[in-house]
Amino acid sequence: MKLRIPDFSSASVLVFGDLMLDRYWHGDISRISPEAPVPVVNVNNIENRLGGAGNVGLSVARLGSKVQLLSVVGEDEPADSLRVLLDDENIQHSLLPVDGNHTITKLRVISQNQQLIRLDFEDGFINAGQQQAFDQYKSLLESCDTVVLSDYSKGTLRDHQSLIRAARDSGKAVLIDPKGSDYSIYKGATLLTPNQAEFEAVVGPCISEEEFMAKGAGLCDSLDLDALLVTRSEKGMVLFQRNHEVYVQPTKAREVFDVTGAGDTVIATLAASLATGVDLKEAVQLSNLAAGVVVGKLGTSTVNTTELQQAMLEHAPLDRGVVSATALSDLLVQAKMSGEKIVFTNGCFDILHAGHVAYLAEAAELGDRLIVALNSDESVKRLKGEERPINTIDRRMSVVAGLKNVDWVVPFSEDTPQRLIEACVPDVLVKGGDYKPEDIVGSDVVIANGGEVKVLEFIDGCSTSSIIRSIKE
Repeated sequence: MKLRIPDFSSASVLVFGDLMLDRYWHGDISRISPEAPVPVVNVNNIENRLGGAGNVGLSVARLGSKVQLLSVVGEDEPADSLRVLLDDENIQHSLLPVDGNHTITKLRVISQNQQLIRLDFEDGFINAGQQQAFDQYKSLLESCDTVVLSDYSKGTLRDHQSLIRAARDSGKAVLIDPKGSDYSIYKGATLLTPNQAEFEAVVGPCISEEEFMAKGAGLCDSLDLDALLVTRSEKGMVLFQRNHEVYVQPTKAREVFDVTGAGDTVIATLAASLATGVDLKEAVQLSNLAAGVVVGKLGTSTVNTTELQQAMLEHAPLDRGVVSATALSDLLVQAKMSGEKIVFTNGCFDILHAGHVAYLAEAAELGDRLIVALNSDESVKRLKGEERPINTIDRRMSVVAGLKNVDWVVPFSEDTPQRLIEACVPDVLVKGGDYKPEDIVGSDVVIANGGEVKVLEFIDGCSTSSIIRSIKE
């Protein structure tokens, strides 16, 4: 499919989960400590960032969506720092203080863009403030479009089933980045987003792709999920949906600096995208692009719509225009792997007129990519007579390729495009006129592959033959 940036400003996402303060101490190393064989870092910059559920909320906000963040914190300085960070980003928040608990803080020491050590400060929120948080959660459901449960197994989220039921009962999709090996607590969720290691910790090692696919579909069914998205690093993402074919989203090669927060970016982009009304496959493609951006940054990072648009321009486009059958085959592999719907039509298109333009525009609306196959000059002569074509194949292809609705133009020398259709196996086969779908050349191939055949009407009074007669007269 051809990706677009949805109107993220129309979306509202509720994020409930484990909030953390990510602290970074930056400095230079000039010597080894005389006390122990460790480097001495001269700290010259201290940076605070939103972590955990906070990074999910920030990722949603940076896309331009409205976000309400709900979590529990301690009564301490890190909690105050988190409130300042949230206010600075204009993120609405409900941080419920729990007396006697420490706010989860992760301190990373960085030198020359390398993380030397991470120090964690946490004691969990086991059963602390649960009822108050649940009551607040239910009160916020009405004002959101989608829900993210950001679970880091730190104690903020306890009764997952009650949270899921409350969201589903209110008609909200609930997305969860799961943790641990007991996924039964997530039963009934709309979507889970484990990575490969997390997935195999639940279902067991997957020796082959066939085993992986079978276990993914099985987990989706057993947990009564609408969908399961497994992120697989360089292998991309795999989306399992009940009663749907498995969808594989390839990744793009990119220099990786830090994977911190990539999972947060994926689920945030999914939630914001779904909240705008786009379908799940398109949301997966957008989240894949977003994750590719953040792994190229150091530390817990987010992506904005400008960066997402740039990534889309870098990765999404495929060459358009006049192509050979061999080149078209390679392009179709990429397009189909990206889930794009392929439309195929054919004709002589000898003298391009308004009827042709309207017909091709209507055909293009039936999918994401439009292939137009043109009869060679010899083929046109056999079909139309020795006086045709008026324009040579090169000229005809050049003119048709110039139309904005046409992606690829390819010639064929036979009287029919049967061989080309068998090679392309389009999702939609289109023909203009008064044909019956079953009489159209190639319809058997397309229908056997689960595709569809469409017959479109031509504009009355528009034809190449009538134009030629008018010129002669």
